Amino acid sequence: MGDRKGGKDRSGDRTGGGAGKAGRERAYRHALGRLQVEIAHLQAWVKASGARVVVVFEGRDAAGKGGVIKRLTEKVSPRVFRVVALPAPSDREKTQMYMQRYVQHLPAAGEVVIFDRSWYNRAGVERVMGFCTEAEAREFLAVVPHLEELMTRSGIVLLKYFLTVSQEEQERRFRQRIEDPVRQWKLSPMDLESYRRWWDYTAAYDEMIRLTDTPHAPWWLVDSSDKKAARINCLTHLLASIPYERVPYQTPKLGKRKKRPAGVAPDPTPGTPVPSVF
Repeated sequence: MGDRKGGKDRSGDRTGGGAGKAGRERAYRHALGRLQVEIAHLQAWVKASGARVVVVFEGRDAAGKGGVIKRLTEKVSPRVFRVVALPAPSDREKTQMYMQRYVQHLPAAGEVVIFDRSWYNRAGVERVMGFCTEAEAREFLAVVPHLEELMTRSGIVLLKYFLTVSQEEQERRFRQRIEDPVRQWKLSPMDLESYRRWWDYTAAYDEMIRLTDTPHAPWWLVDSSDKKAARINCLTHLLASIPYERVPYQTPKLGKRKKRPAGVAPDPTPGTPVPSVF
């Protein structure tokens, strides 16, 4: 896919500075910190303006979607930046119109909704694993550009990111998950199937991107072979793609505490304290 201009770079830094691994880590932390300050300004603007933003994250298994989402949301309010990661559909949801379970999560005024995988499951995992018919997948690919156009025409800012990773790097990350107890929960049976069916997913994702990459809702590809670079690149692009403005902060006055009322004393039975171990 061709290069697209994403607008002004508001990060003020990149990860290329410094010497060696330690210098690059400092540059990464500095760039991430500046980006997260800008994300806080974006949050203030979304609340003040009543903007509605949808960010879709798709990509290969182990491509680092969760890491990007974590850095996007860790310094802002979950009431404004809402992450939607839907489980497999219930028996009731299976009888609904396919998009119904996703549409109910679209943002109201003053909200940013982040889909950690989205309606594009139909064109990816559902199609490859046989959870939908080929006819259903093709109907989805034909209809979804029109639905996304309706979303953007209604005023929603829609950004779609697809994270890519090489076969070798995906295998390295899967093996890391197998060997590391704190990462083992990340490895699911579907991950193992996606590893085995790499080329089936390649064909499905290539067609998905080709048929649903539109002027009103383009796909933005993020090379995540380097996770930290992917985070900086993706967050920088996201900020540059939303026409937000800094909202002046109205500094509140803390005031003074009221004096303790006469006759009020500390409760002699405060409960059982947690033992100090650190």
